Amino acid sequence: MSPLCLTHADGTTTTLRNRLLMGSMHTGLEELPDGWDRLAAFYAERAEGGVGLIVTGGLSPNREGNMWPGMRTLDSEESASPHRAITTAVHAHGAHIVIQLLHAGRYATHAEGVAPSALRSPISPATPREMSVEDIRRTISDYTQAAILAQSVGYDGVEIMGAEGYLINQFMAPRANQRNDEWGGSLENRIRFGVETVRQVRAATRSDFIVIFRLSMLDLVEGGCTWDEVVEMAKAVAVAGASIINPYVGWHESRVPTIATLVPRGAFTGLTRRLKSELDVPVVASNRINDPRLAEQILAQDGADLVSMARPLLADPMLLNKFASGQSALINTCIACNQGCLDEAFSGRLTTCMVNPRACRETELRIEPTAEPKRIAVVGAGPGGLAFAVTAAQRGHQVTLYDAASVVGGQFNLARLIPGKEEYSETLRYFSAELVRHGVKQRLGERASSESLLKAGFDHVVLATGVVPRRLTWPGIDHPRVLRYADVIEGRAPVGARVAIVGAGGIGFDVAELLSHEHLEGDELAQFTATWGIDLKGQNPGGMTEPHPARMRRELWLLQRRPDSLGKGLGKTTGWIRRALLRRRGVNMLSGVIYERFDDEGLHITVGGVTKILPVDHVVICAGQESERPLLGELERAGQPVSLVGGALMAGDLDATRAIDEGVRLACRL
Repeated sequence: MSPLCLTHADGTTTTLRNRLLMGSMHTGLEELPDGWDRLAAFYAERAEGGVGLIVTGGLSPNREGNMWPGMRTLDSEESASPHRAITTAVHAHGAHIVIQLLHAGRYATHAEGVAPSALRSPISPATPREMSVEDIRRTISDYTQAAILAQSVGYDGVEIMGAEGYLINQFMAPRANQRNDEWGGSLENRIRFGVETVRQVRAATRSDFIVIFRLSMLDLVEGGCTWDEVVEMAKAVAVAGASIINPYVGWHESRVPTIATLVPRGAFTGLTRRLKSELDVPVVASNRINDPRLAEQILAQDGADLVSMARPLLADPMLLNKFASGQSALINTCIACNQGCLDEAFSGRLTTCMVNPRACRETELRIEPTAEPKRIAVVGAGPGGLAFAVTAAQRGHQVTLYDAASVVGGQFNLARLIPGKEEYSETLRYFSAELVRHGVKQRLGERASSESLLKAGFDHVVLATGVVPRRLTWPGIDHPRVLRYADVIEGRAPVGARVAIVGAGGIGFDVAELLSHEHLEGDELAQFTATWGIDLKGQNPGGMTEPHPARMRRELWLLQRRPDSLGKGLGKTTGWIRRALLRRRGVNMLSGVIYERFDDEGLHITVGGVTKILPVDHVVICAGQESERPLLGELERAGQPVSLVGGALMAGDLDATRAIDEGVRLACRL
């Protein structure tokens, strides 16, 4: 039996291709002058890769509903016409595509925003205008007109966004709806806007036109809906004509992580199963499902009728085809880092993917066979070096990869040891398989020298030698109880019960997470829900309950020299999670620290003009990095063509997104 085949209790057999939905992502291509052709290429590649049903990024049915000024709408034949390039490209590969209709409501960042009530969201800059009854009826008509336009340009359906805290979700929840007319108050009134929108869209479109309703299954905000209210809403929109219910978890303003890498895989699928048992229309499972094997398991156990993946198809558009052909090791798995996708999107930049920089750049970043194969040496098997080696070999260059370590991975071998970042191992598994597939010669456990490289006569040398920790000079820095972060992460330097971490960048937070996580009890999902106060039984409004984070056994101090808030440079969509997690565990955080010395008494520091001693057993240094490129000068003096990528090129603000992108782009140029 094919690995995609599923046989259910009733004897029917289906395939994951027919039951996988590519979830909606706003890429930023929608607003670019050449965005239509680029979106066509983006979606077509996913359709070619095996996806049967695609949901596009959201567009508003009117200008009031735009997230920001200048965002495209779907409100006229002129605005709809360019979409035909997208639908034609997807249909050419035998897939279906629906467009998401999304009204921002109080999440709008412009002055014309409207909402059920004039209540500002904590993540929005402006207070919206309360919608009049005329506004409400007009907006429902705008949804209907947008669906008609979508049908006219070849879309197979629409997804009506009723989750994540957008307008329809705002009408549903008392948190955002304080009306006392027929559109607020009772549950029947609060769900009326969403139900009537589905009813009118269904009535205005063909019988085979797909109407998906994106439902907030768990709001994860105070003043959200109860589970019984969610079920009633789902039943009502199903009766109104929804073809599929696509549940989601969390509002954008929620202070609970739902899709970051620290969220256990499939954490909310139990709720999906429960909702499915209440309905007679297909229900979709989503949130932290990045492995087709998990998707198969959910479907095989009747936990859902379809499975949604969004970011996993940014990471690897060929995910399903690889899985179908038994090549799971070659899947470039989404590691839920948020760095290339959500961090970029919520910063107003073009979406991409840390592990796949071609995502949303399919028309500009082409990996094509080279006309002039070269013999290339790559020194350093971290993310940047691996990305270059695989891409260059894929193009037809003869690549030899050197690294002093006995395994590939570089800094990723440290990252994957941090609790909540175990997914980073998936990227190393992928690169390792690709090195073999493309015939890269691996010289691991061998420290390359300029002499050996020059003697081998390579046409080009790429230095991906990464970074080394910045050397500090305050008194006591060489004390035996002052430790390097790599030694701590890899377990070569056990630490005591009281620890100071010097440096509160990404590595400092990683070390704090590692040391605060030790000895925590309970399974992964139980720890997660207790820490963040998630009521998976849905008994409390919004699915919120009192958090009960486990207290760590150590006493930790996380310190930085800069006077601003700790973790300011962390990811836009994950930094708050990491700060909140450490605070809940009781980590002491200090900024504006002057380091005086370390001795047997402890770490002597000055904060705000006051000198104190932290009586710690150990100090862990995480105070930045410097580029390591010891071979560069000798190679350049010998006339050897050489290039730098990743940390070897620039240590400041180093992250794997930039390193991998630089590696792929350099390989495409050579």
